Amino acid sequence: MSPFSLRHAEELQQGAAQLGVTLSDQQQALLLAYLALLIKWNKAYNLTAVRNPDEMVSRHLLDSLSVVPQVAKAGDNWLDVGSGGGMPGVPLAVLFPERRFTLLDSNGKKTRFLTQVKLELELANLQVVHSRVEAFQPAQPFEGICSRAFSSLEDFANWTRHLGTAETRWLAMKGVHPDDELQALPTDFRLESCEVLKVPGCQGQRHLLILRRTI
Repeated sequence: MSPFSLRHAEELQQGAAQLGVTLSDQQQALLLAYLALLIKWNKAYNLTAVRNPDEMVSRHLLDSLSVVPQVAKAGDNWLDVGSGGGMPGVPLAVLFPERRFTLLDSNGKKTRFLTQVKLELELANLQVVHSRVEAFQPAQPFEGICSRAFSSLEDFANWTRHLGTAETRWLAMKGVHPDDELQALPTDFRLESCEVLKVPGCQGQRHLLILRRTI
């Protein structure tokens, strides 16, 4: 039996609407099925510190969906670096079935979980890669590279530089505004914009930093 109730489904639908995101019935069902898998596997694999189902809709799903407007503006080929339990990559793959999402993590337990998510939710547009990001050599560069609570901006830029081009958008999801991290940004990267993310049901600050390569 799913740990998610009608109340959670309504919270997801209403929260998505507040973010300007329209969910079909199928997308809503897939997102809640994903959270159910996360709870099931979390017991053995320690995928996320958030274990209360009542917190998961806002802190996992709605937080991931908060970047949908920026993802919608960019290209079709995306990388989620240090994907961990699959955020924001899995929710974005559900929202954009016509786009490709590669979820990369160096932790074998986490990539096994993500592979199970791909199979059970039948997400044909999802690719799971078990690798250190510095060693990953894709066939072509990505048009969008995103991360959520992955690393400092300096490391994010340095470790993923070879995976994008001057046309690529780097999306870093952060809590408080990372002034110190921006000071340490490599010279071939610039901050294109910073957005305050207002995530329904989430306490604390959320920011989205959009980076571009200058060379």
